[in-house]
Amino acid sequence: MLISSNFDSGSIDVIDAKNPSDVRLGILRDHPSEWYQWFHFRVSGVSGVSCKFTIEKANKTAFPEGWEHYNVCASYDRENWFRIPSNYDGEALSWSITPEYDSIYFAYYVPYSMERHLDLIAECSMSSLVKPQVLGHSLDGQDIDLLEVGHGLEGRKPVWFIARQHPGESMSQWWMEGALERLLDEDDPVARKLLEKAQFYIVPNMNPDGARRGQLRTNAAGTPLNREWLNPSMERSPEVYVTREKMEKTGVNFFIDMHGDEGLPYCFAAGFEGIPNLKQKRIEQFYKFRHTLAKLCPDFQVVHGYDSDGPGEANMNMALNYVADHFDAVTMIMETPFQDNHDLPKLKEGGFSTDRCRHLARGSLAAILQIIDEL
Repeated sequence: MLISSNFDSGSIDVIDAKNPSDVRLGILRDHPSEWYQWFHFRVSGVSGVSCKFTIEKANKTAFPEGWEHYNVCASYDRENWFRIPSNYDGEALSWSITPEYDSIYFAYYVPYSMERHLDLIAECSMSSLVKPQVLGHSLDGQDIDLLEVGHGLEGRKPVWFIARQHPGESMSQWWMEGALERLLDEDDPVARKLLEKAQFYIVPNMNPDGARRGQLRTNAAGTPLNREWLNPSMERSPEVYVTREKMEKTGVNFFIDMHGDEGLPYCFAAGFEGIPNLKQKRIEQFYKFRHTLAKLCPDFQVVHGYDSDGPGEANMNMALNYVADHFDAVTMIMETPFQDNHDLPKLKEGGFSTDRCRHLARGSLAAILQIIDEL
């Protein structure tokens, strides 16, 4: 048996792998930071072998509550992923399997590789509706890609989507894929109507370095990007710096910052109630969007989520608060779970799937159409 992680988004610490029935593992920290929860690795030479894997000190990771009711993602071909029933005893996470094939991959969530990201950019760039742009480069020299959808027309409202400020939250880019699929479907009436009213600026992966390095929360400098929006720099957070520069040129009316939540087993959106210059009409438009999406997509709900900030208590270093205050925009963090959605579980899968991320994105576009005239 061999265990490897030297590939795109791979990350694992092998403590003891001499006995396949008692493999001991650890999760590596983001470099150089204290954040850690993401893992992604390959096991070879195990066809028909009874295996048990244990991640030690899972209770010491960034979000230990995320292991409760969590089931590990696995795949033989890296295309079709399934969940393995897993056990968290309050200290360690473990799962067992007798693989059908010689090689099997395990991950915290279904990875969205940089290769798939490049395929997405290339495919979208072939559409007459899209103008691709490179905003700048990451600290590792990777492109920071932006897709402008519906370019070339005047007077339409700027709508921004960004994903993977936290690179380990790969479900956010699966959501992006679903949004782009619908927007670029020229036979889709929702997309056609939206593009009459709005121009979309989409950054599918804000943190390509963290994604490729297999990190949970930070970029190559160990910087959590969603705490950099008030004063970004090219030394610590070029990804935020160049995105903000572009926003200054386009303006922002509506903004979704896509994320995934480790502990809360629901789909929800958090708003900007605590910003200094809060306008009641904007927060009402946000609430209208949430309730509309909940009606359109049963995977989304408005009961469970984060507590709202009190007046003037917003963290202005966060994207949703900075953009809401600076641009007088309707903004949000939208979250999907690493676990399953407890309101609408799919027991056979045992977790929130990539297809459900895509469906949530399609519903989100339909909900935007219901409020776009008010922005």
